[in-house]
Amino acid sequence: MFTGIIIEKGLIKDIKRKDNEIEMVIFSKKISSFKEGMSISCAGICLTVVSFENYESGHLFSVYISNETLSRTTLAEYMEGDQINLEKSLALGDEMDGHIVQGHVDGVAEITDVEQDGESSRFTFKIEPNLVKYIAPKGSVALDGTSLTVNNVEGNKFDVNLIPYTLDHTTWKSNLKGDKVNIEVDILSRYVLNANKLERF
Repeated sequence: MFTGIIIEKGLIKDIKRKDNEIEMVIFSKKISSFKEGMSISCAGICLTVVSFENYESGHLFSVYISNETLSRTTLAEYMEGDQINLEKSLALGDEMDGHIVQGHVDGVAEITDVEQDGESSRFTFKIEPNLVKYIAPKGSVALDGTSLTVNNVEGNKFDVNLIPYTLDHTTWKSNLKGDKVNIEVDILSRYVLNANKLERF
C-alpha cells in the first residue's frame, strides 16, 4: 500500500525488452532500504524489486513489467533517460499522508489542458466513461502515483491543481497537453459505490 506522496524522481538507466515483457533498471538516490521482493510504486504502478545494487550515490534496482501491465498503463512509453515517480510501500507505523493508494492502476488519463492558476498549474484530464463515477469533486485520485484532489468534474473530464512544490519534486513539470498518465481511482469511492449496489439485492 502507498500514500501517493512521491519520494523522488527516479532515473531510468536501462530497458531490456524480451518477448512482450520488459525489465526496467531504475536509479534511486533517496530510497536506501532495498530488499528483493519489496514493492515500489513506479509512476503509480506497484512493481516488485527483483534485484538491486549500490550505484554511485544511490542504488540501481530492477523490476519486471508484464505484457498485461504494459497494455494497461503508460510504462511501455518510457525510454532510457526518462524520469519516473517513485514511492516506497508503507511500513507498519509509518505516517499516513496523501490517501490510500494500492498501485493497481485503473487505466490511462489524457491531459487535455494545462494552464496557470495563480502559483499552481491546473491540469485537465479526459478519462474512460466507466471511471467517471469514481471521480468526485474534492475527492482523491492518484495520477502517475501522485495523490491529488479533484477540483471539478464535467462529463468524462476533471481537473486538479498542482502546487509548485509538487511540480518541483515529481515528473509533472515535464507533462504537456496530449500526454497520458496512469490513473487509480480512490479505493473508498470504489467501495462506497459497490456497497450501494449490494444494498439493492
